[in-house]
Amino acid sequence: MSCALCEQRKEKRFCPAVHGRICAQCCGEQREVTLDCPSDCPYLLQAREHEKPRSLQDLDPAVLLPQVEIGEGFVYEHEHLIVGLSYALARSARSNHDLNDADLLAALTSMAKTYDTLVTSGLHYEAPVTGLGRQAIAADLHNILKEYRETEQKNLGYTRLRDADVLRALVFLLRMGYGRTSGRPRSRAFSDFLQAQFPEKNAALATPDEVGSRIITP
Repeated sequence: MSCALCEQRKEKRFCPAVHGRICAQCCGEQREVTLDCPSDCPYLLQAREHEKPRSLQDLDPAVLLPQVEIGEGFVYEHEHLIVGLSYALARSARSNHDLNDADLLAALTSMAKTYDTLVTSGLHYEAPVTGLGRQAIAADLHNILKEYRETEQKNLGYTRLRDADVLRALVFLLRMGYGRTSGRPRSRAFSDFLQAQFPEKNAALATPDEVGSRIITP
């Protein structure tokens, strides 16, 4: 039988994205490009194991907000903040299967630019977020930050979280996301990584410190 996509080469494997059998070449060329590959596809998982990590040096430096400096000890000193933001991203991705890495990165970029403007100029300017899915991600991130500050206020009597710290945490996650995604249009490598840190069934079994170490350590 011929491949369900090219209809030329011989089919070699079952593709859950098309619910049919396709050839290895189409699988490799169309994976996460035209094919909406489910995260548990064995061929997708196998490809990720052998795929070289993306080099941030190959990206446009501007997307990584190079003007934001993140000190060596920042991620450890603000581990709970990073974990909270990561949880918000994972929760958003799990609640909407249509979201992919590009959506998570777009929401992070928008929020990071908003906080960069706030920190550098003091202006409260909300960078636009297009699309309902991306707006939902940004809203979830805002809620986590609100809850974080409310918890500090309750336990300490004041809020010590600075806007500059929020900016660095967002940029840290943004850079990590670009390093983990494959860069293909429908990639969910970054999204799947985050969701793996907060499994639904075992969420109560992992402590914040355990989750934090898994996120921060490459």
